Amino acid sequence: AEQCSADPALFQQLVESGDLAKSYDADTYLQRLQQQLAEVSGEEQLSQQLRIFRRREMIRIVWRDFTRSAPMLETTRDATLLAEACIVKALDILHRHLCTQLGTPVNSLGEEQRLVIIAMGKMGAYELNISSDIDLIFAYPEAGQTQGAARSISNQEFFVRLGQQLIAAIDRQTADGFVFRVDMRLRPYGQSGALVLNFAALEEYYLTQGRDWERYAMVKARVVSGDPAEAQALQQMLQPFTYRKYLDFGVFESIRDLKSKIETEVRRNGRDQNVKVGRGGIREIEFIVQSMQLL
Repeated sequence: AEQCSADPALFQQLVESGDLAKSYDADTYLQRLQQQLAEVSGEEQLSQQLRIFRRREMIRIVWRDFTRSAPMLETTRDATLLAEACIVKALDILHRHLCTQLGTPVNSLGEEQRLVIIAMGKMGAYELNISSDIDLIFAYPEAGQTQGAARSISNQEFFVRLGQQLIAAIDRQTADGFVFRVDMRLRPYGQSGALVLNFAALEEYYLTQGRDWERYAMVKARVVSGDPAEAQALQQMLQPFTYRKYLDFGVFESIRDLKSKIETEVRRNGRDQNVKVGRGGIREIEFIVQSMQLL
């Protein structure tokens, strides 16, 4: 209601378009955002257009949910596809702009490299609700240097800069609001780790230091950007870490240990009646399902 009264023209356009009565297909957000960003020339303009687009489409999602025009699975799917479209299209524009400034990141064969983004948690599983953060991990295929600029920099530097720009475009609060809150804490080494890692470094981390909770998190992981072949290679690389070939009794013990730690934390914070983290709550159901998936 606040959004509609703050921008009556936007709401009128939404009503007259008939979109409030429509169920979108998987590519609709991508196609519409592509058109809206066609004339974008800078980061500020990109941020503004992303927020205008998000506001319109979020009103539509909430309207359809509130009037029971859409089932819950459509609502969470739409929220996820909206976030995905904003990430993919913003990344395309920012990548091109950064290449003109810093050169094009390439591998040892001179082939262009793209940022590969792994969606975790609710976004990875098409379960986003309208107030969810989006949990992301950034990666790129190979170490190397940029080409085509006056001064060459490492691919690592390029993709760190690109990742920072993408987070700002999506997460930063401006006069037009924000698009989605971005959480990067699920990446290797958490907040103290590098913002971006190449595939080899990512594989090394999960093989030697990956923890049990990260295995659970990877059950929902889904690559949402990057070259399709590279995305598939990354998924295959992560598969042995997530789903071990052989199980021993240590696996069952680690599941029990993790569950015990969760319960202790809930009791310590006095949240045992909380619908999300308390006994029988959302988090517990999720834990049981993901335990079964891993086994």
